[in-house]
Amino acid sequence: MKAITNGKLILPDERGEFQIVEHQALLYDTEIREIVPEMGIRSDIRPEVEEIIDARGAYVSPGFVNIHLHGCVGCDAMDDDPTSLPSMALYQASTGVTAMLPTTMTYDFPTIYAALDHIRGAMAAPGDGARILGAHMEGPFISVERRGAQAPEHIVPADYARIADYHDIIRLITIAPEELKGDYTFVEQCQEAGITISLGHSSADYNTARRAILQYGINHVTHLFNGMVPFHHRTPGLVGAALDTPVDCELIADNVHLHPMTQRLVWRMKQGRHIVLITDSMRACGLGDGESELGGQVVRVSGQVAALKDGTIAGSVLTLDRAVANFAANTGAGLAATVSYATKAPAESIGVYDQMGSLEIGKRADITIFDGAVRVQRTIIGGRQVYQADDDGRADK
Repeated sequence: MKAITNGKLILPDERGEFQIVEHQALLYDTEIREIVPEMGIRSDIRPEVEEIIDARGAYVSPGFVNIHLHGCVGCDAMDDDPTSLPSMALYQASTGVTAMLPTTMTYDFPTIYAALDHIRGAMAAPGDGARILGAHMEGPFISVERRGAQAPEHIVPADYARIADYHDIIRLITIAPEELKGDYTFVEQCQEAGITISLGHSSADYNTARRAILQYGINHVTHLFNGMVPFHHRTPGLVGAALDTPVDCELIADNVHLHPMTQRLVWRMKQGRHIVLITDSMRACGLGDGESELGGQVVRVSGQVAALKDGTIAGSVLTLDRAVANFAANTGAGLAATVSYATKAPAESIGVYDQMGSLEIGKRADITIFDGAVRVQRTIIGGRQVYQADDDGRADK
C-alpha cells in the first residue's frame, strides 16, 4: 500500500459536492483504500505503507477524464497506426488525464471501423498512459449544415446496424436530432446497448432539441455553442434547450471556442451543474505553431487557434489541465467544483462514475497531483505512477 501526504485532497462531501480537505492522507494500491488523518500514518498504519509521496502542499485530485479528443503530439484517433493511441495516451497522462475516449470523425465506414478496431486493441492491451475507455463517435450521423471541419460527402442517416458490431467499444456518439425525422429508434437502440447519445453538429430548433432531451432521455450535448445554430432571442435552438434543461454540456474552455464571459454564463445558467470540460484536441496539440491536419483537411495552428484555410475553427490544441485552470479563473466556480467538471461529470455522463472520477474508497487509484496554477506534478493510474514533472515542472518519465 502507498500513501500521499501533505496535500490538499479534493474529495466529495456527503452530498457528492467536491471540497478541499487538508491534513488527510490518501492510502491506495490499485484502488483507493483509506483516507485517514495524517497522524495515523505515523502509528498503526505505518508498517503497511511501502511508499509515502509528499505532495508538498499541492492539490491531490481524481484523475481527469477526457471524453472528447481527436489527437495530440502528431497522432490522431483515425490513424491506421497501432502506435498512435499509445502515444496519445502517454501525452494525455502528462496533462493529468487518467482515462479518455479517443474520438472518431466523419469518414467512410471502412476507415471508421479501422479506427474502432485500433481502439479495441488498445483497450485490450493497456500501456503506460491514460486508460482508454472506448470511443466517442463524432459523426457521421450529423448535419451537413453544421458539420464544422467534417467531410460532408461521408455524412449519412443514423443506422444502428452500421455500428452494432462495435456496441462494446462505442461509449458516446454525437448525432443531429433533426436528421432522425422524428424516428428515435436509433437512440433507443443505442441506449439499450449502454451508449450515451449526445446532441451536436446540429441545426435543431429549440423544440426538437428539448423533445430529444426530455422525452427521449438524451443527456449530453457536444461542445456547446460550437457546431450548432447560434443562440437568438427568438430562436434559441439547441443552445437554448441545453441551457434550459438538465443535460450535460461539453465546453471547450480554451478562450477561443468560448469567450470567458460565455463560460461564466453557462456556469451560472446551469447553476454549477451538468458541465463537462473537454479538449476536442487535434493532432497538433502539444506540437506548437505550424501546419497540421484534421479529417483530411489542412489546419493552421497559431497560439491557441487551429483553423481551416477558410477560417473555420477546427478542433483545438487545448489540454485538460489548462481547461481546468481557464474555467476556474473565468467563472469563479472555485477549483474544487471545476475539478469535478473534468472528473466526476464526464465519468457520470458515460456511466463509469462507480469506478472512477472521485477519490473514494473502492474506486480505481487514478490520481492527479497539481500545483496552484494547475500544473501537473504527478499522474497515477491504477496505483502506478506514469508521469512526474521535475522540480522545474518539466516532464520526467
